[in-house]
Amino acid sequence: MPKQPNQTIQQDRRYLWHPFTPMAQWNSQEQLVIERAEGVYLIDDQGRRYLDGVSSLWCNVHGHRVKKIDEAIRKQLQKVAHTTLLGLVSEPAAELAERLVKITPDGLSKVFFSDDGSTAAEVAIKIAFQYWSNKGKPRKGFLALHNGFHGDTLGAVSLGGIGLFHKVYRPLLFETCLAPSPYCYRCELGLDRQSCGLACAAKVEEILKQRAGKIAAMSIEPLVQGAGGMIVAPEGYLKRIREITKKHGVLLIADEVATGFGRTGKMFACEQEAVEPDIMCLSKGITGGYLPLAATLVREEIFEAFCGEGQTFYHGHTYTGNALACAAGLANLDIFEQEKVIEQLGPRMDRFAQRLEEIKERDFVGDVRYKGLMAGIELVADVGSKRAFGYEQRIGAKVCRAIRKQGVILRPLGDVIVVMPPLSICLEDIDRLFDAVGQGLGDCRGLLEAGDRGGTKK
Repeated sequence: MPKQPNQTIQQDRRYLWHPFTPMAQWNSQEQLVIERAEGVYLIDDQGRRYLDGVSSLWCNVHGHRVKKIDEAIRKQLQKVAHTTLLGLVSEPAAELAERLVKITPDGLSKVFFSDDGSTAAEVAIKIAFQYWSNKGKPRKGFLALHNGFHGDTLGAVSLGGIGLFHKVYRPLLFETCLAPSPYCYRCELGLDRQSCGLACAAKVEEILKQRAGKIAAMSIEPLVQGAGGMIVAPEGYLKRIREITKKHGVLLIADEVATGFGRTGKMFACEQEAVEPDIMCLSKGITGGYLPLAATLVREEIFEAFCGEGQTFYHGHTYTGNALACAAGLANLDIFEQEKVIEQLGPRMDRFAQRLEEIKERDFVGDVRYKGLMAGIELVADVGSKRAFGYEQRIGAKVCRAIRKQGVILRPLGDVIVVMPPLSICLEDIDRLFDAVGQGLGDCRGLLEAGDRGGTKK
């Protein structure tokens, strides 16, 4: 990629601090300036087109510059861009709340809006804690999973189980019990997928027995742990967790920030195993990837516990229920309904799975895991032993840079290459995406072999 000493890059290097980015390395690399977008493609300031293979960080659903969403935002802008929900009613917020209740799992009946996935998790944590307090049965413990990610604010980080992201903040956090994640590829007991899932679920029950009456809620990313490495749970694991939490009287928080709005092949991942959580967190795809918005939904009995004297939920955000974001959210749901988006996913998911299975046979590919249009390709130094590359080698980042040269933007989680395109991607573009992945892996073969330092290829 040629050097681009333009004003935007100079401003970026001088003033911007990028998220989840080693900034010393960032400022020494060639930069890509995105100027506009069209469909599933991003277009840089040189006019080059790149397939948006990670949905602009997992939030874009129907592609960019979608006419229906564009028009909905313009129409709302002609009325009002934002009014507070403190003491006032907002038409788009009220309508979107109703529609979310109608499409989410049975039992969820009230919606609390906030700004993003982290704030949705914070709302869920505070509601779960105060719920038990309001009932006169205080509990302050929480249960989550290793490799889990629920956001970057401190409450959400307290539920997190990713050392790289979270360990530095541990002195600031409340204590959370962490149960084993169903990361079956690296099952410490050497079990098959189904047995691994059962063993991990049994550990959850063991913790709840040991801490009876102390755990307020368990938080889980249904079916797929996203930031932990696109870890896909075995069939039946989620349903078993729901059974266990019910049995022990613990609230279940389903964090569908990444898995919601069609990503796993259903509108929500919980539907895959007919799970009805007590609390559900939504964000990312809620506006089709247009504007920041989040929602935390709860069951009626939880809401009712906040309706007594002195039991108010004192929590809120300036932009809670923002009118423009809610208008985008309504248009997003219109598209799902009118264009039968979920019903049309079958052929795309089939092609997606087919191409991933082909990638599984490539050198240095240890594991390929996917659900719907969410996938992770784990690269390893030695396939037989599953030995990982050293963190300092940054193999995943180097492979993604090689893939970018083929006109596809992907972003790794360590040495797991994440593939998560918009739901609107066509079959031809799915092929283009995986052709680029294959070419990028091929281009990096020398790099991978050098990084292997004596490992065995497939």
